[in-house]
Amino acid sequence: MTVADFSSVQNLYTCHHRWLYELLRRRLSNAMDAADLAHDTFMRVLKRPQTFDCEVRERSYLATIARGLCIDHWRRRQLEQAWLATLAARPPALQPSPEQRAIIVETLHEVDALLQRLPKRVSDAFILAQLHGMPYRLIADEIGVSERMVKKYLAQAMMHCAILEAELDGLLIE
Repeated sequence: MTVADFSSVQNLYTCHHRWLYELLRRRLSNAMDAADLAHDTFMRVLKRPQTFDCEVRERSYLATIARGLCIDHWRRRQLEQAWLATLAARPPALQPSPEQRAIIVETLHEVDALLQRLPKRVSDAFILAQLHGMPYRLIADEIGVSERMVKKYLAQAMMHCAILEAELDGLLIE
């Protein structure tokens, strides 16, 4: 990042941080989450600085980034709530420790992000096979493809899972 880029981002922050924070606070109904997502928005801007010719485009750019972060935030919260509901149904003796819970929730977020990046049929086939234990023939009927395509989809999903596992283990070098 050049000095000019940093100066541009600094100016963007100075001019629009309060506006963005208020927009997020209204959308999320939570000041702490709004502050976090406003921060995350500017962190993304720092990674890819842009030049704008008017304030409307600056705000539009910031709002677009913030909207995507809100969607991710809501998806993460929904996933966490589903996990906590499942946990609540378990007997106290089978409850994971707080550290285990944190690791499980983070892993769920990573798997969810992985599934979101896969084509719909690939993620559908993976979920039907892994979570529902369906055989290839039934998966093929369910998603409207051949058994051979189901095998291909599952191989693709497993490859992405292996990459994710390697990333989580810190084995991949960028």
